[in-house]
Amino acid sequence: MRENLKVRFAPSPTGYLHVGGARTALFNWLYCRKNNGVFLLRIEDTDLQRSTPEMSKVILDAMKWLGLNWDEGPFYQTDRIDIYRDHVEKLIEQGRAYRCFCTGEELDKARAAAEARGEKSWKYDRRCLNLSQEEQERRLKEGHPYAIRCLVPTGKVTYEDLVHGKMEIQNEAIEDFVLFKSDGSPTYHLSVVIDDHLMGITTILRGDDHISNTPKQILLYNAFGWTPPNFGHLPLILGPDHQKLSKRHGVTSVLNYKSLGYLPLALLNFFARLSWNPGDDKPFYSVEELVSRFNLKKISKNNPVFDTKKLDFINSKIISSMEEGELLVCLRELAEEVGGGDCLKSPEAQERIKPAIELLKSRMRNLKEFLDLLDAYVTDRPLEYDAEGARTHFTPSGASLLKAYLEDLKGLGPEEFTATETERLLRSRAEAEGVGAGVMIHAVRLALTGKTVSPGLFDVIVFLGRERAMARIERALLWIHETTGALPGGC
Repeated sequence: MRENLKVRFAPSPTGYLHVGGARTALFNWLYCRKNNGVFLLRIEDTDLQRSTPEMSKVILDAMKWLGLNWDEGPFYQTDRIDIYRDHVEKLIEQGRAYRCFCTGEELDKARAAAEARGEKSWKYDRRCLNLSQEEQERRLKEGHPYAIRCLVPTGKVTYEDLVHGKMEIQNEAIEDFVLFKSDGSPTYHLSVVIDDHLMGITTILRGDDHISNTPKQILLYNAFGWTPPNFGHLPLILGPDHQKLSKRHGVTSVLNYKSLGYLPLALLNFFARLSWNPGDDKPFYSVEELVSRFNLKKISKNNPVFDTKKLDFINSKIISSMEEGELLVCLRELAEEVGGGDCLKSPEAQERIKPAIELLKSRMRNLKEFLDLLDAYVTDRPLEYDAEGARTHFTPSGASLLKAYLEDLKGLGPEEFTATETERLLRSRAEAEGVGAGVMIHAVRLALTGKTVSPGLFDVIVFLGRERAMARIERALLWIHETTGALPGGC
């Protein structure tokens, strides 16, 4: 590692910050913070047709939400076009680059002709390299558009990849690549090399899809007489089908995970484990622990598979570890963004909210799920019953069991209304009716919560309290009667 470490994250604002980009940003950030370096943010927006200021803002917002703070920037490449133009002109003067007046149509014909000859891959044939100075001046005077190409020297490029080890490529496999397009805009290769050098970047961590770019960029560093930075290429993230992760796998922008109820720390832990193992079986780590444990040498070369179940597990463990007050703040922020959580605004429900959060938090996969369930535990508005659960459990026999259990509960005084006693009554009733306790538990759970899953049923009963619990069972019996006509003995 060099002294004065400086890394960068340089997204293109042609789309949202996605999982792969966020993982790259995180690894750069962890490496930087572990080694007391400088983290720079640069927006590579020279693709004028596809880049938008709106996407730049979304990327910045996602970085801030994840907590990946930067020390310098953000810098925008569109503010630096003159710098790129000045540098490429120097390469032309030194004979390390040249003007190419070939049109797209001419290049397509040359490529098609090569394919017709059976050539597997066509490489630009340098037809403009030896144009005389007079011919170049004539074309320039007549206004012929031109690109600027790098003159690739003979030899080979070798470098030590921080992840993959020694890398080597023969220069003859690299064509004279374009540095400036005929529309006057710089290419990625030119702008990124100039910026990384002038901004003092010492280490570049990026995805394996950039491996083919690195030899070209090292050639440019050499052409300018600059020392290349260290390069490390991270394995690409795959979908469950082991194809490169994309929108078809349902993976969306990082900020969409926020609206779905995932916590920043959960995403950081999840992204960190995509190619890196922190070292033990802890379900999640604090940001400080991730920084202290991070080690480039432990990054796997194998392509990780994106598994939402792992993300759900990490998120649920973080939720269950949080204090009720902290969760309440998060739930209110989510409610403001996506709606719902009416109970959070209800004055009469305030005293029930924190106990409900304590009851529910160990079972919640995400905050959105939390928000959707909270009203049912905190308010007394009529429940919407799970449709499949109602078909299974709200049958005539289910109604009979509910009716019998309701009568049992009525025999309990307030001081007897405990988890132990309500469970004893249910199991005794199930035995008397000749059914498994699970049959009654499912029916009662649906009556009390509207859902087929919940925290421990008898904890829910005690949380609701005697009057609220019995009122919900009575309401369920009425619903069954109105829906199916089944209700033994009337309400």
